[in-house]
Amino acid sequence: MDDVLTIDQIHAQFASEWVLIEAPQTNDDLEVQGGNVRSHSKDREEVYRKVVALRPERFAIVYTGQMPKDTAIVL
Repeated sequence: MDDVLTIDQIHAQFASEWVLIEAPQTNDDLEVQGGNVRSHSKDREEVYRKVVALRPERFAIVYTGQMPKDTAIVL
C-alpha cells in the first residue's frame, strides 16, 4: 500500500472503515486530501495498534463511514 490515494479513492476502497494515512496531504484548513494508506479496519483499535507499531512521523486516522447522529468526537 505505497500508492498515494486521494480521499475520494480512500472512501471508495475502504467504505465504513477506520483508515491510517501516513504523510497525509492536507489543504489550508488541514482537511485530509490524500496520502499513503498504511492500515484499515472496521475495528478502530486495530488501526490504533498499527500506529503504535509503525510510529509514523506524520499521520491521520479517517473514518469513512457515517457517524451516528448525536455522536461526540473528542480530540
